[in-house]
Amino acid sequence: MPGHRILRDPEVVSGLSHDEAEWAPVGAPLAVVRAESSDEVREVVRACHRHGVPVVARGAGTGLSGGANAVDGCVVVALDRMDRIVEIDPLERLAVVQPGVVNDHLRAAASEHGLWYPPDPASSPWSTIGGNVATNAGGLCCVKYGVTRDYVLAVEMVTGTGELVRLGRRTAKGVAGYDLVGLVVGSEGTLGVVTEVTVRLRPLPPPAVTVAGYFSSIVDAGRAVRLTAAAGLTPAALELVDRHCLRAVDAWKNMGLSVDADVILLARLDEPGAAGQTAAERTLRCFEEAGATWAACSTDETEAEALFAARRLAYPALERLGPVLTEDVCVPKGQVPRMLQRIERTAERHRITIANIAHAGDGNLHPLIITEPGDEAARVRAQAAFDDIIADALALGGTVTGEHGVGLLKRPGLLAELPPAVLALHRAVKDALDPAGILNPGKIF
Repeated sequence: MPGHRILRDPEVVSGLSHDEAEWAPVGAPLAVVRAESSDEVREVVRACHRHGVPVVARGAGTGLSGGANAVDGCVVVALDRMDRIVEIDPLERLAVVQPGVVNDHLRAAASEHGLWYPPDPASSPWSTIGGNVATNAGGLCCVKYGVTRDYVLAVEMVTGTGELVRLGRRTAKGVAGYDLVGLVVGSEGTLGVVTEVTVRLRPLPPPAVTVAGYFSSIVDAGRAVRLTAAAGLTPAALELVDRHCLRAVDAWKNMGLSVDADVILLARLDEPGAAGQTAAERTLRCFEEAGATWAACSTDETEAEALFAARRLAYPALERLGPVLTEDVCVPKGQVPRMLQRIERTAERHRITIANIAHAGDGNLHPLIITEPGDEAARVRAQAAFDDIIADALALGGTVTGEHGVGLLKRPGLLAELPPAVLALHRAVKDALDPAGILNPGKIF
């Protein structure tokens, strides 16, 4: 491997040693290797296996759980230069991509063939497919179309012993052997370094109708989510943005959204023709029944995109205010109002600001805990609030992470969620694929 792609400069290495998780610990790596092929990744892992050196893979570094954070003495393998779309097959409706391909770049390339890659995390303009696979990323439209695991047909990866293997298939069906692909998706680089991904594509959806609802209470917005689900409706997206987020976006982009609403709920219905309009009207009635102060349907794509843009801008807008500790709990849809109410009470109890954005349609909530820069007392209260939110999600039958992964921040939560026998199964799988324990050690468990 060319020496100029083995990086040792401390400032450069530091910038490639962590993701976006606030307060997650970061180690000091020996070096960062910018790999450009599967063979180079295999070469690095084999060398690290021989010498007992940990390996941490990273993509764009947009993660929010510390899953890509370096550990002391490791080699970071940066995969962002492996960014080639190898193939798009319109007949089989699949694409083969390297892990450094940006999510939105794949979507744009697929659209040229009338096809669509549905998983769309809010970081889709920057996050890479390899990172999406590592965390089983979701996104706005996953309430109807599913998460990354639902679209990954096959992977090529390097195991902890330095073997380059292919898992999965290209066929529409296949049940030969265990579902090792499903196991790798969401494993956060602890079972292998993914070097190529084959994903399923869908036809582009028809133009959507958007339903927007303004609410004076976050609990009322949660009730609208529950009523929508109870009515048998499955929007392509059902997103919640609260007043803290709206004010932050307005202060940054001057969109004027916080003038009229404390909470905005956005639904996107993409059934074709009259069915879409009917679904939108039924959703509108659910919003009104839940107490919306204003609600309306719109087929104006520009207007709708402006509202969804505010949803995507919420996190970076809040980051401008100070450190943001990001939650990622998921609860049953029927428990969304209660969980939102508990989050509000947690904010009051710990005297901390908690903003809320959510993929509300599938119960995936992202409370964002905001502190003032340098305020250590607030940081302690924020961590206590973080722990309480996890405990509340579990108490309501939920999970500690819906799409960001366990990484470093959610390890205590995982121990609370999974019984010892199940954790032992996880560790047995890890030992089988990475017997030396060099792949992303200290993450998840």
